[in-house]
Amino acid sequence: MSSRNSQANKAAARDRLRAERERQAKKDKARRQVIVAASIVGVLAIAGGASYLVMQNMKPTAWEAAKDKTLVKPANTTGTDGTTVVIGKADAKKTLEMYEDPRCPICSQFEQTVGPSIRKDVDAGKYKVQFIGATFIDNGSPGVGSRTALSALGAALNVSPQAFLDYKSALYSAKYHPDETQDKFKDRDYLIQIADTVAALKGNAAFDKAVKDGTYDKWALTMSDKFNKSGVQGTPTLKMDGKKITDGQSDNAPMDPATYTAAIDKALKG
Repeated sequence: MSSRNSQANKAAARDRLRAERERQAKKDKARRQVIVAASIVGVLAIAGGASYLVMQNMKPTAWEAAKDKTLVKPANTTGTDGTTVVIGKADAKKTLEMYEDPRCPICSQFEQTVGPSIRKDVDAGKYKVQFIGATFIDNGSPGVGSRTALSALGAALNVSPQAFLDYKSALYSAKYHPDETQDKFKDRDYLIQIADTVAALKGNAAFDKAVKDGTYDKWALTMSDKFNKSGVQGTPTLKMDGKKITDGQSDNAPMDPATYTAAIDKALKG
């Protein structure tokens, strides 16, 4: 091989090597640009996500926002705020005050055992019933179910007093009432599911909309404030003429029909 060919071959090899290095350098530069761009996008995405989370956390919850809503009073209520809920015959001389929290397990037992006796007495005109709703269990067992169920009860009351009573019985029934630690009543669809067992509420589009929209959320909060100002410490609590009706053995409400009937008859005479 001539020296000339050898020199030419070496020069060609150097050119190919230089060209390859230049191509590789361009690839490396392009790759670095992609990585930098991706990093910037990632940082921006994280920053944007963090900002979104901050903004979301700064938003008031539905129940905080409900405080600023316009109060919508259900039909079949009286009083300035629509929180006087009295059901029964107009000529009944006395009124039984009932203080209940929708999530209260003892209220559920009370409604299942004594509720039918109260309904029978009210239908007979023996006395009227005034309902005062509480939501304190939402604080003790953190949740919003008491408030949400109370709002749904407002929607039922707007339909009719009978729908209200029937719905209240369904909410407290063994089939649908959840354990106190389970905040199932926060689910508005679940509340509508329960309402579908009540003739006046089944397929009732206006009722369903009121529950889903939280039409009576502000009313539920206002009713809860009424309970808080009443001085009553627990539920269920029964009062007539300002005096508590108890089982005679403790400060608790009667939990069986016989004890209740004896206690209410005594109160009616007092």
